[in-house]
Amino acid sequence: MSATIQSIEAVLVDIPTIRPHKLSMTTMGVQTMVIVRIKDSDGLEGLGEATTIGGLAYGPESPESVKLTIDAYFKPQLIGQAADNINTLRVMLDRSSRGNNLAKSAIETALLDLLGKRLNRPLSDLLGGAVHQHIPVLWTLASGDTARDIDEARTLMAAKRHCDFKLKIGSRPVMDDVRHVAAIKEAVGEHASVRVDVNQAWDEATAAKGMAELQAAGIDLVEQPTPLKDFAALARLSAKFHIPILADEAVADATDMFNLAAAGFSGAVAMKIAKAGGPLRVLEQAAVAKAAGIGLYGGTMLEGTIGTAASLHAWSTLETLHWGSEMFGPLLMKDDIVVQPLDFHDNGVDLPRGPGLGVEIDEDRLAEYRRK
Repeated sequence: MSATIQSIEAVLVDIPTIRPHKLSMTTMGVQTMVIVRIKDSDGLEGLGEATTIGGLAYGPESPESVKLTIDAYFKPQLIGQAADNINTLRVMLDRSSRGNNLAKSAIETALLDLLGKRLNRPLSDLLGGAVHQHIPVLWTLASGDTARDIDEARTLMAAKRHCDFKLKIGSRPVMDDVRHVAAIKEAVGEHASVRVDVNQAWDEATAAKGMAELQAAGIDLVEQPTPLKDFAALARLSAKFHIPILADEAVADATDMFNLAAAGFSGAVAMKIAKAGGPLRVLEQAAVAKAAGIGLYGGTMLEGTIGTAASLHAWSTLETLHWGSEMFGPLLMKDDIVVQPLDFHDNGVDLPRGPGLGVEIDEDRLAEYRRK
């Protein structure tokens, strides 16, 4: 007799960031996570996390709406169901509720964590086994101040914490952004990869101008220069320049990945478990991208340790992460709600060991930061 789901709790947690994090659409000073705890009839608990960037500034789900979806819609369907039949539960939720991939990702993660603990196996084993135990991680320079960003990059390079950097641009005139980025690339030289994330801020004509300038400045990758629904613009721009484009907001799941590749896009994709609906779903997207010859990149919604660990278990099973990952979310927060933080070193992070996700809640910290 398999264990059944006894309780589901979705907790809002607010943790300040170490510095203001500036994007084209908002500036973040606090990160809000939805921590999901699923307990089964044997007393085991699985953990999941849903996190977005800047509330509703980034996409249609907010932390508050994720909690509401789980409490009002998912919980009544899941209570009493067999906890280990994850595919059946996933099909059930997909039939009863459209979209809501962030909420579904947190549930899928918690169910996988629970199953890993039951079987005493790491989550990566449930996904076919880890190919890598250490995942490269870049750092986002997002203060908006050129001199400060250069100092931050040099400090992190000297400490061997990061050697790849992403710059958030798009909120200023295009040539101001280009000058900012070019100065940073010149300062770090050939010792670091510099990429930019435009967060959909440019139209196609602006993107063409910006990409020409960025290509000349030695930038390695341009993330989502144009609006998410404009697949044709991404395809045209990817054909026009040898600097690759990283599709992010344009691609949520395997279907989006197929449609973008079919439109003629070449380049890379930022996979995110939250966008895809969970670790299992994001690997479906990775398979489509690989078949289309599109490079893989482990993307983040700036999750805390729980969501980051879930992503790392998924990325660890992939043969090649062509552009590495950006799983630095926990480093952007002033504190953590887990007993043992992830181990960041040598320009990357170690895959957590132990059953399931390999992370454990610190109840005192959770109580301190949970929304009252």
